[in-house]
Amino acid sequence: MRHGQGRARRAVAALVAVLTWAALLAGAAGCTSGRTDGLGLDGVFGKPRAPEEIIRVSPGDGSKAVRPDGRLRVWAADGRLESVSVVRTQDAQDAPVAGHITANGTAWEPDEAKLALSAEYSVDAVALDGLGRRSARHTTFTTYVPAQRFIGYVTPENRSTVGTGMIVSLTFSREIEDRAAVERAIRVTAKPAVEVRPHWFGKQRLDFRPEQYWKPGTRVTIDLRLRDVEGAPGVYGLQSKKISFTVGRSQVSLVDATRHTMEVRRDGDLLATVPITAGAPKTTTYNGKMVVMEMYEVTRMNGQTVGFGGEYDIPDVPHAMKLTESGTFLHGNYWAPDAPGNVNVSHGCVGLRDVKGGGSDTPAGWFFDRSLIGDVVEVVHSKDKTVAPDNGLGGWNMGWNEWKAGSMVK
Repeated sequence: MRHGQGRARRAVAALVAVLTWAALLAGAAGCTSGRTDGLGLDGVFGKPRAPEEIIRVSPGDGSKAVRPDGRLRVWAADGRLESVSVVRTQDAQDAPVAGHITANGTAWEPDEAKLALSAEYSVDAVALDGLGRRSARHTTFTTYVPAQRFIGYVTPENRSTVGTGMIVSLTFSREIEDRAAVERAIRVTAKPAVEVRPHWFGKQRLDFRPEQYWKPGTRVTIDLRLRDVEGAPGVYGLQSKKISFTVGRSQVSLVDATRHTMEVRRDGDLLATVPITAGAPKTTTYNGKMVVMEMYEVTRMNGQTVGFGGEYDIPDVPHAMKLTESGTFLHGNYWAPDAPGNVNVSHGCVGLRDVKGGGSDTPAGWFFDRSLIGDVVEVVHSKDKTVAPDNGLGGWNMGWNEWKAGSMVK
């Protein structure tokens, strides 16, 4: 009898356990009807939620033509981020995008807010949901491709050795409306260090120089960070590059238009006094400091190209060095051999005695062989005005305070 009673009690206990488990299951199933987090039996014991429910990315997967001010963000809708990797592909080159996961682990943000233009971004993220289950997600989006771009043409050339008077000059391919933004995107630095300041001449030219001529041996670096800078509405910069040049020895030549002489000084010491001819009374030479911009062994000079009529057209002017955009040169003169040192006969240029074809043992040949782009030629005692600061590299004719006032960044 006791054995039968024991079996009965065990049967009742088993039945109670089955009924209790069934009730629990029914309750669990019933309470999922009001939940919004997607958990339930499937969530606890079955398949996890889709990765896009756990890991959110903005801009969305497959987005196109995203503007540069579009916000790149990755966050976990549930749980925390374990890792995030973002790669930017631009001009067929991949580059990682620096960023960080926030302290609470719920979001990732880029270190630089703006997006690059004409680029594809790839995002790979791994997160742990609230129950510790790992999810991974891969998304891509592309950014806006501008229809209009601008570039800056830089003087002097990369890796060149120049004279002590060289001015860094950028001429832009389009008018710049937001000059402050473009100015901020360009850095000109010197080693040994010296203050270098910018000055705008209109909307398409930006020059840089120190207060005084560069010291010989200075290395100057121009860092262009113009890529994706909006210089005008809908017009974005294209360049991201560095240019450098070295300052050679100091050579400054003083042309006295009244005395018909040019004193050539190297590192402060007088090398020679050379006879010259300057502009005739009706076509005088500019006064002021001019910088050698270009050098030609031989070039053609036609008065019609600089605003004169048919007064001259010389096909083989030797040892020519361009000093202004308006057409002032320092050059060899073989057609008026008695003029240098005696009388001013030119149409505004500075002439040195030379021979047809150019001779190395003539005053013009001697000076040409000892000159660099960036050397300074200063004219005094001419019956003309001072050359304009934007006529060639004439910025040395502007006072330092006035020069600094030409910056758009205050």
